[in-house]
Amino acid sequence: MRKTAGTAPVNKIISFSAVDGFGNRTAIFLQGCNQNCLYCHNPETIHPCRACGACVEACPAGALQMAEEAGERYVVYDISKCCNCDTCIRTCGNSASPKIRNMTAEEVMEEILPYFPFIDGITTSGGECTLHLDFLTELYGLVKKEGKTAYADTNGQVPLWDREDFLRVTDKTMIDLKAGTEKDHRKLTGMGLHNPVENIKRMAELGKLYEIRTVVVPGVVDNRRTVELGSSLIAACPEVRYKLIKFRHFGVREEYLTIPEPLDQEMEELGDLARKNGVREIVIT
Repeated sequence: MRKTAGTAPVNKIISFSAVDGFGNRTAIFLQGCNQNCLYCHNPETIHPCRACGACVEACPAGALQMAEEAGERYVVYDISKCCNCDTCIRTCGNSASPKIRNMTAEEVMEEILPYFPFIDGITTSGGECTLHLDFLTELYGLVKKEGKTAYADTNGQVPLWDREDFLRVTDKTMIDLKAGTEKDHRKLTGMGLHNPVENIKRMAELGKLYEIRTVVVPGVVDNRRTVELGSSLIAACPEVRYKLIKFRHFGVREEYLTIPEPLDQEMEELGDLARKNGVREIVIT
């Protein structure tokens, strides 16, 4: 869909989620990411649509159409016709999705407001939601006016500590710690480690860190080094939890289906390591 001023590309909205922060939450996924993790479980959220048209031809429901405006070709997505078969995503060779709605903060609020009697708040994710900080600041402000909480699930690459307007309306962040060394982090994500670490430190100091998250991927990075670093960053903050997530094959790109999933014993050992290093609350999933 063609991008317009004051909007953000919404990939999907999950009305009720129990895994995206405290309580029951509405999760809003935005398109586009500044990392390209080897094991990404949602690779279709990484890039914007190139409007090549392959998905339009493949769509069995007629939910996608090509359009052009001012010489720019783009895909129009009709959510009312979509059967969620994901043929378009399987067809795309660009780690993108045509099922995007460019929405204003007010439009998102209009869609999610009916859920508010049943949720504790919203969580924005992606892709990487903090690529759209102005949009998030506006949306979170609207959410706060309704008495609900606003969380950001982020890879930490966008510096948040100097965005006072955003932080004023943000209750908590959930920050990924992908790897424990600069070398491993660049190999895994294509980006450096400094900003995620700095965001974890700063958000913890401000009382705006709910949890850090590490996906345990055997044989790709040194998982013990990652947990050592993560533990050292949050051990002095008993209210911050460490979520250790098993790498799973669901949703990953075909070339990474050969990566083994971690054993329960490895997950428990990493949990024990974090606990030994002073982390009070550890969640293994």
